[in-house]
Amino acid sequence: MATGAADAVEMRGALMRLRRETGLAVAFGGLVEPGRAQVRISELNGTTTAALSALAVSSGNGLGGKAVALVRPCAVSDYSSSRRISHEYDVAVAAEGLRSVLAVPVVVRRRVRGVLYGALRSAQPLGDRTLSAAVEAARDVEQSLAVRDEVDGLLAAARGLCGHAHPGAPGGSVRHAGAPGAQGAEGMVWERLREAHGALRALAPRVVDPALRAELLAVCETLAASPGSARSAGSERPPGSAGPAGQVRLTPRELDVLTCVAVGATNAAAGERLGLRAETVKAYLRSAMRKLGAHTRLEAVVAARRAGLLP
Repeated sequence: MATGAADAVEMRGALMRLRRETGLAVAFGGLVEPGRAQVRISELNGTTTAALSALAVSSGNGLGGKAVALVRPCAVSDYSSSRRISHEYDVAVAAEGLRSVLAVPVVVRRRVRGVLYGALRSAQPLGDRTLSAAVEAARDVEQSLAVRDEVDGLLAAARGLCGHAHPGAPGGSVRHAGAPGAQGAEGMVWERLREAHGALRALAPRVVDPALRAELLAVCETLAASPGSARSAGSERPPGSAGPAGQVRLTPRELDVLTCVAVGATNAAAGERLGLRAETVKAYLRSAMRKLGAHTRLEAVVAARRAGLLP
């Protein structure tokens, strides 16, 4: 699923929840168009006309534009007669029969990424409960967008690191560089690659979009099997390790925990990163160690790398 389509799905879900929880007659919203200082209304819930569809809302104009400019929620009890907003969009609002309207900006890393609206067809004050629910719905969208941004950034970095570590990568590979210090540069690349792998594994459970989650996990597998890993390098299996890679079967959570351990995380830190209790992390780690034939955390990490489960 493309990023824009997935973001629209997040907005659509938030609007449905908002109407269900508040009884608002209408909810609608949209995201800031790339490269333009305007929000394009793309998601409608409860509307009876197409008047609001594809409406472009500029910063400072109307209620939504005011919310964007001030970076805070705004509301009016009677849109058409309100003196607190400008009236560039009165025709569309009136065509849909909206009177009482609220607008909440969707803000990610101090940047407005969209606006979420809720409305009634009667002129009456919108209570604190309704406004709080709208803010909460906007926060849900913000979290989803933030996770997606983080995933996209990590995926790009991981692919770059994977290509840099690959002997056939454009621009040469640090693995075969003959210049002094090449070995140290190689170590830095692989350390960064392992950190990216750990961050991606930790993010995977938070990704709602199944296509993006599958892509993320596929990149994790590519990183683990990249040239230069213990398995690819053909290293011999140490005594007491798990045997051939095909015989090692770790659950996703066992691998998540082991990935955190591989970058030096304690049980408590791994639990915080994965949303698990430290005792649960310990149980997953013990299970992974047993499957890998390891007696210590370090042995488990080494065995997992040799089995091609970790980079």
